[in-house]
Parts: sequence; C-alpha cells; structure tokens
Amino acid sequence: MSLPPRRVPPEDWQPVGVTELERNASIVVGSSRHYAVLAGPGAGKTELLAQRAAFLLQTGASPAPQRILAISFKRDAARNLARRVRQRCHPEHAARFDSLTFDAFAKGLVDRFGQALPERWRPTSDYGILFPTRHLLEDFIRRAAMADDLPFHRAQIQAIASKTLERRHVLVAPLPDAGWPPATPGQWIGQRFWDEQLHQGVRSTLTFPMLTRLAELLVRVNVSARHALALTYSHVFMDEFQDTTQAQFDLVKTIFLGTPAIMTAVGDNKQQIMRWALAMDDPFTAFEQTFGARRIPLRSNYRSSPELVRIQHVLAQALDAGAAEPQSRTTSRISDACCSIWNFSSAAVEAQYLAQFITSQMQAHGLQPSDFVILVRQKAEEYAAILEPVFRAQGIALRNEAAKLGAQMLQELLTEPLSELLVLILRLATVGRARSAWSEALQALSSLRGIVPENERGHRLLTMDLDAFARQFNRGFPTPPQTAEAVHAVIQSIIGFLGRDALIAANPAYAQGDWLSEVEHSVALHLQGSTAGTTDWSAALDAYEGTHALPLMTLHKSKGLEYHTVIFVGLDDSAWWSFQQDTAESTAGFFVAFTRAKQRVIFTYTAERGTRTTVAPLYTLLQSAGVQKVSIA
Repeated sequence: MSLPPRRVPPEDWQPVGVTELERNASIVVGSSRHYAVLAGPGAGKTELLAQRAAFLLQTGASPAPQRILAISFKRDAARNLARRVRQRCHPEHAARFDSLTFDAFAKGLVDRFGQALPERWRPTSDYGILFPTRHLLEDFIRRAAMADDLPFHRAQIQAIASKTLERRHVLVAPLPDAGWPPATPGQWIGQRFWDEQLHQGVRSTLTFPMLTRLAELLVRVNVSARHALALTYSHVFMDEFQDTTQAQFDLVKTIFLGTPAIMTAVGDNKQQIMRWALAMDDPFTAFEQTFGARRIPLRSNYRSSPELVRIQHVLAQALDAGAAEPQSRTTSRISDACCSIWNFSSAAVEAQYLAQFITSQMQAHGLQPSDFVILVRQKAEEYAAILEPVFRAQGIALRNEAAKLGAQMLQELLTEPLSELLVLILRLATVGRARSAWSEALQALSSLRGIVPENERGHRLLTMDLDAFARQFNRGFPTPPQTAEAVHAVIQSIIGFLGRDALIAANPAYAQGDWLSEVEHSVALHLQGSTAGTTDWSAALDAYEGTHALPLMTLHKSKGLEYHTVIFVGLDDSAWWSFQQDTAESTAGFFVAFTRAKQRVIFTYTAERGTRTTVAPLYTLLQSAGVQKVSIA
C-alpha cells in the first residue's frame, strides 16, 4: 500500500529533478502573487512551471481539493508539462494538475454548459468544428452582400476583407447577450456570420476562436459555473502567453479576475509569430495592467552555445531594443563556425552538399539524423521533393512533418490522443514491460478509465488487463501488418481495448462530427506507410514516430523544439514574400527558427529560387552579428 504524500514546509522545499534554478525562477516558483515571466529561448519555461506546480502541491500552497490549471497554446506543450509534473510529484498531487490547451479548455466549457447559453448564441449539442478557408470567407461576404435584408449599401459589405473578417467583426469583442446591433456594416456582417454558423445548418459549425467567445459568454451569464471554476482552481498557469488571443484573454479575465486565484503568465514577446492566428499585439502589458502582475525576466539560456546566444541577442534587439542580454548555461561542442550563410549555385548542389555535410557531422560527433532539422518558410513539400531522394541515397531518412495524411498534417497527427495511445499500447504489447511505454500506458489508461491514484485495486486490475491484451495481441499480430485490411484490424483491436466511448469521453473533440473517423483514417495511412516492408514491430513504430529520421518542417511548427543543428533552407524573397507586409512577425519567425539550435545554425540560398532584396534586412542583421557567407559551387 503506497504512503500518502508528505507535506513539505515551504522553507524546506527544494527543486525536484534539477540541481538549481536561477534566482528569478526561484522567486516565481515560491511566489504568492501574479507574475508575468518574460523568458527567452532555452530559458526553461516548461521547467519553471513544472517546479512551481511541484512547490504549490507539495507545500500545500494549493490545498486539496483545489487544483492547478495550466493552459498552453499547443497540445504537445500541454502534455509535456503534465508529464513533467507527474515525474516530480506524488500521483495524488499530480492528479490535481490539469494541463490543457486553450482550445480544449474553452471547448470543454461549451460542451458542459453550452445548452445554458442564451438561445441566440446556443449551438446544437452535436456542433462540428469549422476550419475556415479564404474561399469560404470570401463566399460568405459575397452572399452577405446579396442578401435581401441588407441594411447597408452593397459596396460597404463587399469592401470588408476576408482576411480581417474574423478578427475585426466576428471575434472583435465579448458577445452581447442580445446579439450585435446592426449599427455598422461590420457589426451586421459579424452577427450574420454567427447566425449562419449557429443556426442555418442541420447542426452548428464553429471555429475554436468562436468556441472561446461562447465560453466567455456562458461563464459571464452563468454565475454558478463561473463561481465553480473560481473555487476549483487556486492557481492558473498560462504558457506561451505571447500567442494569446483577445478572446482567450477575455475568457480568463471573466473567470478569474477578482478571485483569489494566483495567475502566472510565461512567454517571450520576441517569439510572437501567431498574429495571423489572432494573437494580441501586446498581451503581457494587458495582463499586467488587468491583474496587477509584476514583470520578471529569466536570463539563462540552457539550450544554445555562448556564441549562438550572442548572435541571438543581436536578433532579439531588432524585435525589442530593451531585450535583456541572456547568459548561456551550456558550452560549445564544435570547433568551426556556429553560424554561417551558404550560397549555392543550384538547388541540386545544395541538396547534395547538405546530405554529405550531415553525414560527415553524424560521423564526427556521434549524432543521429534526429539531431538535425531542416526548416523552411512554407511549401515544405516542394523542398522535400528535391532533398528527400538525395538524402535517401546517403542513407538518411528525410521526413516531411508537413505531409498531409488524410485530413491532418503528420506533425499534428502525432499529437492526437488516438495516435499517442496507439503507439503506447503497441510498444507495450510488442516490446514488453522493459520499455518506458509501460508506465506511460498505465498512466494514460488510468486517466482514460477514471482510476484515481489511491485506487490500488483498480490499478491491479488494469495491470492484468494490459498483460492479457498484450498476450492476445501478440498471438494475433506477431509481425507488423502489410495490408490496409490488417492495419484496420490492428487499429480496431486497440480502440476496442481502450473503449471507444471512453476515448470519446476523455477527448470531447472526438464526439464532434466525423473527427474521430478522420483521425482513424489518418492514423491508418501513417501506420500502413510505417509498417510497409518491415518484420519487426519496434522498427515499424520507430518509423511511425520518426525516431531515426531527419525532420523537415516549417518554422512555425518548430516552436518549442530544439536540435543540435538547424539548417534553414531558402532565405530568399520567394519564400519570404510577405516579409514587408508584417516585418515584425516575419523577424520574430526568423528569431524562432534561429533559436531552435543548440550548437549550429546554417542558412542556405540559391538564386534559382529567387532574389534576396525583400529579405535584405535579415541578411543585414546576420552581417551585423558577424555571420559570414560561404559560396559553394
């Protein structure tokens, strides 16, 4: 029988799993006030939040039965934070830590309380998720301009731009109970969009930002729901806060402003690359003014070598003249230049040289393909088509993380709950308890089946179920499936073990429309591609997860990741065609790409793809930091 967790006096508490924290991080970890933490690349933002959770739970500063709510921007960031808290805390403590994305948090509120919304704003219970395209928005504006009940001149409606429709008119402010008055063309078309998505189909279809606005409205009009949330959570963490939208901030403000909940917002305003996705212009200032939060910087960089950190600071000052100078907490492990620009005579020469360079670096430094990343601005498939066969000839598996598999991008598919559970169960069934998959699978299944940490009998039965399933699965699928039918059988076997209803209950998105079926289809496509020609389950699952592959991805998808060497292919005008339209966000994207590197950054250019006139400011920045150009014929 496991012992209950012991409460640690605050003065005796020590960081868990790390040797030390920098002074400002320690201040935040043990604080009882609101903080806005400005943490640059490699500063250990996730570790800071994990240590703060450990302190609050282990010292009783977050007393049971209250919980801690952590809201992240990306699904994999939310899971990574939850995993770290589990590693640092007793299971009973970790069970009081809720790590969600903003989208999941808002959607959960609408799913639980949505039918109590005012009738005008009430979606159907089986609403679907809408991912609006430019064509859809343009078509909506065209139809709105032709409406019989149009109270304005048609030209006024036609003048509304599709790219700003959501930000300026649909999501511009908290929803009024009685709906928007048609006082302006913008208010009229915004309300019309809401009415069409809520009420003009067999079922409602809503974007995630629309769900966030509905969640804010329901907690505003439903006092009981708002009070219940305020009582549930003693502390709230907001990660990657620079990407927070106005709707998300309004939701948090409506629930927690004026309550005893202690707020901690963590992020880096120099890495704001989501303005195109409705991010606020200056969320940290809004947070500080609204909650009375104190701003505090983290100055350490535990990722990048000292010389890379020096160059990063030059780039950071272009985004924020007052950026604090970071201090590298690691060492350089390469003897040649840590950053350079390689000019190639052609894309073919570029591909051949990069493949040979990576091969030589792997041999010289004992690296794996996954220690490298190739980043591109956009159109990853076009770069992959040139690079992949050349890399394959060198024995390097290049994996396009932006490849489409059914309705999903590969990188997004790998963070889907069904996909993660599939890999966990398959590794457990085919490799056995010796791997870390065992503890991860137990944790995931305990959560799925609602087995609380103190339920020892439930855990014993779950262990027996896992063992029985593993034996049965190995008899039925001793080797990886080689046909679509066999792949389908594997997936259905695992879903049957997990319980389809339990899977849907734990992941409400799977209850909406055909999303679970679409995810199953994408998982099947990827699993079939990963198992093709293999006779070993371990190798097939490594291929599924890309364990031994070199990833190629867009810079937006590299956020939160890190690699020994970053190779940015295509620093030219054709890739950065929108640079002058939003120089600040483009420069921030450039900064994000650069700061993924631990030891080396390489930028490549070939005139075959275009000039570099528009992006000249980026080259000027690199030149001012002392980065050299190298010509390769």
